[in-house]
Amino acid sequence: MIKQQFTPKRTVCKVTFSIPEEWANSSAEIVGDFNEWQTGADSLTKNKNRWETTLRLKPGTEYRFRYLLDGERWENDDAADAYIPNEYGSDDSVVRTGT
Repeated sequence: MIKQQFTPKRTVCKVTFSIPEEWANSSAEIVGDFNEWQTGADSLTKNKNRWETTLRLKPGTEYRFRYLLDGERWENDDAADAYIPNEYGSDDSVVRTGT
């Protein structure tokens, strides 16, 4: 699930990414254009029955991303705005921050 919320002056879009608890046993990360595809940069925290994190992104921008689960498995977000093929033969999820 992806939720977006803007700061009062709409200069930042706070995007909350969340996935079901059962998707990962020990760790979940979000990796994408916003962190230069660096693993370890943005971890999701386990809250109740979900893994989630909130990132501060630029409004009016499109970002590719994927989840790295348990340090070995890549997954897309079911609630992504789109999917774009990547150079590895799979797809990247896309989130478009509102304007």
